[in-house]
Amino acid sequence: MNNKEFITELAERTGYSVKNTQTLVQDIINAMGDTFLEDTSVLVPNFGTFETKKKLERIIVNPASGQRMLVPPKLVLNFKPSQTWKAQLKLGGK
Repeated sequence: MNNKEFITELAERTGYSVKNTQTLVQDIINAMGDTFLEDTSVLVPNFGTFETKKKLERIIVNPASGQRMLVPPKLVLNFKPSQTWKAQLKLGGK
């Protein structure tokens, strides 16, 4: 499902116009992004938790050349689904 299909489906389910729904979704994404920059997690009830994790500096080896390289530390976004979603996925979405 692409963004346009998602916005259209959400607009139909909520009864809002497509334009208002698109603005709402963009505002939610922007608010979540601002929260991630503050290094705070976002809990969406009955869906899951989004959080930033710090990956430490590490050394990797290029398998082709054998050259060792230093990878700098960075922040990565992590998602942990709720137990409800985990159970549904285990059952194959049934």
